Amino acid sequence: MKKIIVLLFIFFPGFVLASGEGVKLEHVQVDAKDLESLKRGADLFYKYCSGCHSTKYVRYERIATDLNLAEAYVKENYMFNSDNIGEVALSSMPADLSKKWFGTTPPDMSLEARLRGNDWVYSYLIGFYEDESRPFGYNNHVFKDVGMPNVLAGLKQELGEEKFKAAATDITNYMAYMADPVKVERESLGIKVIIFLLVLLIPSYLLKKEYWKDIH
Repeated sequence: MKKIIVLLFIFFPGFVLASGEGVKLEHVQVDAKDLESLKRGADLFYKYCSGCHSTKYVRYERIATDLNLAEAYVKENYMFNSDNIGEVALSSMPADLSKKWFGTTPPDMSLEARLRGNDWVYSYLIGFYEDESRPFGYNNHVFKDVGMPNVLAGLKQELGEEKFKAAATDITNYMAYMADPVKVERESLGIKVIIFLLVLLIPSYLLKKEYWKDIH
């Protein structure tokens, strides 16, 4: 049994991280084709998360194109420390100050959904609870003793429980998109390739029959 656990840590670190250390994760349904959800998620992410977290593998221009957003909208609502639409989204917070305030530099969010899984991200977003023993007054069911403050506390109070969960779903959907921005293209191309191969199968089969018909 110990060998199996060791192998899990060696070969499937993402799985171990995504498990939430034994905490049951809430399931979330994301949809890379739901542009309205992605837009809402992007709005919330850059309003509440981008001050501390960068997304250095995603360019503003790509976000505008994929989410069908005007460049002027992206510049006004997402680009707080840059004027170049072709740049990647970097945090406005200096690394030395973030480490001083939170004990560690907040991680880049570009690939977090792929690393930990969508359910982990969603469960983390809705998993904060009040804990006076913590420096910021909150703890998290999924990430115990997390150093991050509950930046979505005001949003939850404003929206109520169910609407807040819907907002957390939108944020998770956007983070899933950032982690795999070509998913829709890849899946569409995959379907076309399969159709092409199925069509190619017909002449290939007929050619094979014709070639072997006189051979016994």
